Amino acid sequence: MQKVLITGFEPFDGERVNPSWEVVKQLNDLELGGAHIIARQLPCVFGEALTVLNAAIDEVQPAMVLAIGQAGGRTDITLERVAINVDDARIPDNQGQQPIDQAIVADGPAAYFSTLPIKAVVNAMREAGIPASVSQTAGTYVCNHVMYGLLHRLSGQQVVKGGFIHIPYLPEQAAQHPGAPSMAAQTVLFALEMAISIALQVEHDLKVVGGATH
Repeated sequence: MQKVLITGFEPFDGERVNPSWEVVKQLNDLELGGAHIIARQLPCVFGEALTVLNAAIDEVQPAMVLAIGQAGGRTDITLERVAINVDDARIPDNQGQQPIDQAIVADGPAAYFSTLPIKAVVNAMREAGIPASVSQTAGTYVCNHVMYGLLHRLSGQQVVKGGFIHIPYLPEQAAQHPGAPSMAAQTVLFALEMAISIALQVEHDLKVVGGATH
């Protein structure tokens, strides 16, 4: 049976939980879409996050890698289209590192595009009543660092799909950030189960609008 590696992050920036790991850990050891799901937690630390991720890829030998991260303030589940080759941290990571204008991979390409069928996944989530969209930026913090590093690792390996999904705060987090949007863990879990199944099955993404004007 093929395997899917899915990752979430530890809490950061003073939060007590990270919704990505709170949801992702519930997928560990399940079977979805004919695949065995294996979940791993990544540290919110530049460099170390990729070390842990690469070790997990070596161990699991997955057919697909799906990284999940928190995007506090976003209103919906966002499928990231692109990762860029720069670390520019607005806040320090969990080990106090705050790289500014540093390349993730020296002499690497400026960007990598997700190899997931992002529009097909977004379309399915919306049809299921789950707010979702294509995102044109994964930021320049550890999430983008992981997405870029993942796609760099997978580049040239056409049989292994990879990409990144950002999710909103959980309601208990949003309660500490008045006015911030949130999404229930069970809704996110259902959405990620859909994303895994669809991404395993769909080889050619939908040709539908997913862009932005700004």
